[in-house]
Amino acid sequence: MIWENPVYLWLLLLIPVLIAASIYMRQRIKKLRQGYFSEHLFKELHSNRWDAGARAKSILLYIGMAFLVLALAGPKIGTEVREIKRQGIDLMIALDISRSMLTEDVRPNRLEKAKFEILRMIDQLQGDRVGLIVFTGHAFLQSPLTTDYSAFRMYLDIADTDQMPSGTTNFSEAIREAHVVFQAEREREREGNAARVLLLISDGEDHGPDFTQQLNQLAAQDVIIYTVGIGTRQGGMIPSIDPRSGRQTGFHRDREGNIVTSRLEPATLQQIARAGNGLYYEIQRGSDRLDGFLSQLSDLERRDFATEQFSDYKNQYQIVGLFGLVFLVVAIALPRHKTQKSII
Repeated sequence: MIWENPVYLWLLLLIPVLIAASIYMRQRIKKLRQGYFSEHLFKELHSNRWDAGARAKSILLYIGMAFLVLALAGPKIGTEVREIKRQGIDLMIALDISRSMLTEDVRPNRLEKAKFEILRMIDQLQGDRVGLIVFTGHAFLQSPLTTDYSAFRMYLDIADTDQMPSGTTNFSEAIREAHVVFQAEREREREGNAARVLLLISDGEDHGPDFTQQLNQLAAQDVIIYTVGIGTRQGGMIPSIDPRSGRQTGFHRDREGNIVTSRLEPATLQQIARAGNGLYYEIQRGSDRLDGFLSQLSDLERRDFATEQFSDYKNQYQIVGLFGLVFLVVAIALPRHKTQKSII
């Protein structure tokens, strides 16, 4: 047994206090009465008084009060199976965390700007499930699909460029990981038919193999793919960060010792969006946002995810409260005096 509002149980302590106060008052009244009447005379004047009934009346009254207090506390006894239907979409975000995302052509840098816009977007979601894949040369499921936005924010916050060993970008791995996640969800929720969306955020510099097969697999799952290019076409230099101190030590250089300039390359991202029946967006300035993408999400049909069953404790306050009312009604109806018979 558990209690929904256990704080009300403290009210039970008032009952023995009331009992003690009642006993004290009766003794006090009896003592004062004896100063004016003898006990024999009092009994003669109150010959029809029903002492047993009066005691029973008080006992029933206190029992009724105790049951009502227990009902307020909300006793939960046993379990019940409840069903809920979830509505919304499944949104998987694939975030590029390669070294080039540290470029500061978008303030404060591409990665931090992307994370900021993702957080803004999450604040406007209602009931949709969201997940996070981080990728460079490899892909990793950072956060499974969830409606726990607080947990998602925590997973997004720790996403960083030093999280994975390879510093280059491989779209094929990100798309493959999204396919694995959506396929697993589809098998787990066979009755679900929620719209599935992949949002891929990157600067577009792809150094991986062809991803046509992975795109076809997502298309077979009816996944809509939107892409976001972040950065500028003028580009910028890629900071080199000391992993131990977290301080910038210079700029990334190629094998010949030349400073590398990273630029937004939208062509591949546009290709992915077209193949996924989605749209391509860009974030080039600090004021750019994902409002266009949010507008597209709002146009998608919010269908049932699935019907979930879960066990919960069954609240029995109605039954306990009914017992309390019965005891109070009986206590009120119970007479204090004996019934007088008519004399003919």
